[in-house]
Amino acid sequence: MIQASCECGKVRFQFPTARKEITVCHCSQCRKTSGHLWAATRTDFDSLHFEAQDTLTWYQSSPAARRGFCAACGSSLFYQINGESGVAIAAGCLDSAPEDFHIAKHIYAQDKGTYYEINDPVSVFANHAPTVST
Repeated sequence: MIQASCECGKVRFQFPTARKEITVCHCSQCRKTSGHLWAATRTDFDSLHFEAQDTLTWYQSSPAARRGFCAACGSSLFYQINGESGVAIAAGCLDSAPEDFHIAKHIYAQDKGTYYEINDPVSVFANHAPTVST
């Protein structure tokens, strides 16, 4: 199980598996809620097993999505698009990420802060990454 928590430990959860590819988002909402940028993995919301969640608070950050954070310490933990079963989980809240997790792409790069450059040798998209059909 992958263990995760907020900074103060009042929200603690675990889940069996998640997407190994970390997405880094540079949109203005992610920059403002995280203080810099948002790096996340993804899993099904129903696979989360909460050990503590009394201070977990959800904020409707746009008409399309909500964000979960700890009301005690302010840690940004989740991003979930309305009606989707999946949930993005902040990579920074993972107590120890499996070794095969890696940054795979940057999205909304056109909105990044002016004080840094994106120098990763991975895909960089001006907006959202294109959807790949299988």
